[in-house]
Amino acid sequence: MKETLIRAFSGLIYVLLLIGCLFNEHALIILFFVFGLICMGEFKKLIQLKSIIPYFVFVVLYLVFGYWQLVLNTNTGLDEATQILMVITIFVQLFLIKDLFSEKTIPLFSSKRYLLTTFYISSAFVFLILIANYHHTYNPNILLGAFILVWVNDSFAYLVGKNFGKQKLFKKISPKKTVEGFMGGLFFSCIASYFIATFTETLNFTHWLILSIIISVFGTIGDLIESKFKRQANVKDSGIIMPGHGGLLDRLDSIIFAAPFIYLFLRILQYVS
Repeated sequence: MKETLIRAFSGLIYVLLLIGCLFNEHALIILFFVFGLICMGEFKKLIQLKSIIPYFVFVVLYLVFGYWQLVLNTNTGLDEATQILMVITIFVQLFLIKDLFSEKTIPLFSSKRYLLTTFYISSAFVFLILIANYHHTYNPNILLGAFILVWVNDSFAYLVGKNFGKQKLFKKISPKKTVEGFMGGLFFSCIASYFIATFTETLNFTHWLILSIIISVFGTIGDLIESKFKRQANVKDSGIIMPGHGGLLDRLDSIIFAAPFIYLFLRILQYVS
């Protein structure tokens, strides 16, 4: 009972902090900057990388993309730079998916460690900020909707899996995850997308429905990939910053992996609309 209360309290603080900062652009940029540094530290421990270079790369990437429009008062060059970052990030993530399904362990040679800290962790927080600046106008509702879909997917995947799960989704990496749980999370995320579309008045229901599928699929893959990193490092959690939950990376692994694909979908919408 005590552990459940601690878990609920730390989770509530995390949610309130996130939602509270969402409605101020500078507050959100600062929050994700801190979150990014913490996740970087936790991830570096998982892959046994002691260099401080990833922190430097994160700071440069984050500040450039976070404040490009605000400081320069122009979008010139921003779209091109963002597209290049997006292509490289998705390319690296596709290799991670390949490693998840085809390799017993994810290869962690020296250059790959730096690629992962840059295009798996650093760029993810860049895309979270860019999602909130969809159409180059700050609107936190799309990012809030994405987080809600992650929370709905995770919660119902757990509840459905716990009560009805029989077939293991990826037994060697995450024994508790089931196919039934994944389908339950996906189903309720699709339902939640209707209410998000109705109350946020950002995208229409069809677009939010597609986003719910993107977030459920790639969020689950991101969770599995982080679980594989933890299994290789022989640890249960990525850190201890959130009592009852583990590390911050444990809470953000789904949205971190899904963020570039969410942004890609939003960019496609921008071109076809």
